[in-house]
Amino acid sequence: MGTPAATPQGPPRARPASVRHGPHAPPDAAGPASFWGGPLRTCCEALGTDGCGLTDEQAQERRARYGPNRIGTAPASRFLRQVVQRLGNPLVLLLLFAAGVAAATGDRASFLLVTLVVATSVTLDAFQEHRAGRAAERLQASVAVRARVVRDGVVCEVPRDEVVPGDVVELSAGSLVPADGRVLEADDCFVNQASITGEAFPVEKHAVDLPDASHDPSAAMNALFMGTSLVSGSARMLVCRTGPSTMLGGIGESLRHAPPATAFEQGLREFGLLVLRVALGMVLFVLLVNALQHRPWLESFLFAVALAVGLTPELLPMIVTVTLSRGALRMAKQRVIVKRLGAVHDLGAMDVLCTDKTGTLTEAAVRIARSLDAYGRPSARVLRWAWLNSRLETGLRSPLDEAILAQPDMTLDGWRKIDEVPFDFERRRLSVLADDGTQRVLVVKGAFEDVLRLSAEVETDPDGRVAPLDDELRERCRERVAALGREGLRVLGVAWKRTAPDHPHAVVDDESALVLAGLVAFEDPPKVSAAAALADLAADGVTVKLITGDDERVTRHLCEAVGLPVTDLLTGHGLEG
Repeated sequence: MGTPAATPQGPPRARPASVRHGPHAPPDAAGPASFWGGPLRTCCEALGTDGCGLTDEQAQERRARYGPNRIGTAPASRFLRQVVQRLGNPLVLLLLFAAGVAAATGDRASFLLVTLVVATSVTLDAFQEHRAGRAAERLQASVAVRARVVRDGVVCEVPRDEVVPGDVVELSAGSLVPADGRVLEADDCFVNQASITGEAFPVEKHAVDLPDASHDPSAAMNALFMGTSLVSGSARMLVCRTGPSTMLGGIGESLRHAPPATAFEQGLREFGLLVLRVALGMVLFVLLVNALQHRPWLESFLFAVALAVGLTPELLPMIVTVTLSRGALRMAKQRVIVKRLGAVHDLGAMDVLCTDKTGTLTEAAVRIARSLDAYGRPSARVLRWAWLNSRLETGLRSPLDEAILAQPDMTLDGWRKIDEVPFDFERRRLSVLADDGTQRVLVVKGAFEDVLRLSAEVETDPDGRVAPLDDELRERCRERVAALGREGLRVLGVAWKRTAPDHPHAVVDDESALVLAGLVAFEDPPKVSAAAALADLAADGVTVKLITGDDERVTRHLCEAVGLPVTDLLTGHGLEG
């Protein structure tokens, strides 16, 4: 079940808190990319730690050297930089040139008017984007992430920003990994690391040494990465990298580069360049004509500049900024943050929308649709077994568990847990050994196909009588599950097995010769507003593409429910081909 607590090469578990690490130089957090390669002892030596945690003094020294464990820190002068960037617009440059000429010739009124128009337009645009960025930062800061670290031999909670290389972090189901590091211990540790590797399913982590120093993080079965989360189990981690040095920090740095200009921004810039070229040509032409007629150069130049300014739509930058700002304010009332004003136009010009399914088109609130026995009859007994399993489990509960536990009028009635076999993504089931004083029962809940495969008998009536499970009934059960899948329902199988009254522990081998109770079907209903929103998009000429990691049958059923026609469906296997 669990991964060994430490590898043969690993450090000892215990050490008095008063013992110092000696005059080690602080670790170099910017070492090799694949810190998960090689023996754990070598990694500890490079970090100047014994793998048992730091003292407060050491943590303060390292925090002063490496800085806060934070990524994407914005410079204080960002607002000024945004203003300067907008001054590079061709129309703005032309207006600033005209204002300079007006100032040089003593035309103070024209100079002040043009400068005011340019300053107002540029400042409004930059301020709107700056304010939206700050709103997004405040929203991110509102989720205060804390980490459990070992300091002076005691486990304590600190803000994630204060985690430093060499720290030992304790993690449990549901924890967010605060930095990159090596696994010291792991017990049924499954991690969702889609943010780093793109893997849809959680992967198991082990406290082992990998001789291959591969740079591929998906091969790092002994490493945890910042931004990932534990789905189940627990672990202890030695922090190797923090802040920008982490894998997520590298991704964040790449995203901080200025995004490419949108079609709207490119159009404005090209229009500005056209006006600039025409104005420049007009100035040169007027100067040439006046030179041929031997007129004064200064008067000719001022006349040419006046023509150039007359050709320039002086108020266009302000009109664009004010119009887009009004759109951004209207969207803000709908709780939408517009970080770039040009995005408002892009949204209005959209012709294809790629959308998620869960929580976007559906309620993201799973509920029980049906509870059936193996013969397809409604059964409260099946739901009772499923509720008992979910109620007594101690791991991280899934939305399916929450839907089961939401059922009214359910009580333990004297049942108590003896032991459990936690859920993992290889077995795809969870077992609880329970006792009510008269019998000891192993209750199993999980993927229906696996539960069916492990069952040898079946409940035949609401009183719990059992009979052998034959091949004909197995096939009927599979057909029923397939039919429920076509209706967009998810199905869990439920089974049980009596054990000896003194059976002390539940192990994986106990999950055999089960009695099939039946199945519980779940649904995530579509939002009431989804069909109307999709119809409005279609009326506006927007094509909707649905991108989801859910089952093909569930996806087709949802599309039918919300009125989204399925003209083509590309699965993962098809994409790989």
